[in-house]
Amino acid sequence: QVQLVESGGGLVQAGGSLRLSCAASGSIFSINGMGWYRQAPGKQRELVATISNGGSTNYLDSVKGRFTISRDNAKNTVYLQMNSLKPEDTAVYYCNAHQYVLVVRSDYWGQGTQVTVSS
Repeated sequence: QVQLVESGGGLVQAGGSLRLSCAASGSIFSINGMGWYRQAPGKQRELVATISNGGSTNYLDSVKGRFTISRDNAKNTVYLQMNSLKPEDTAVYYCNAHQYVLVVRSDYWGQGTQVTVSS
């Protein structure tokens, strides 16, 4: 089992910045990758950014150049630096960790942190 605890959400004006943190504990040795998802009211949850154990990153097109995902392995923490925030970035952001056992994937989720961007 993996436990994820997020922090860093809040209210910010358009053009501002926030940094989200996600601390992992438990069976962290089994994690294959981590990432951030978000869900706005009335919309499906979408992938924002991922980072593999090797450091490879992937981003949603609409956040490329504005958001940066990173990890501190010594602290078992993943970060999402969000710059040039837009009102459409408003959502609940969820940290995700996944693991594969053979071909079966298991996902773990944090409790979510609200990000609100005012215009």
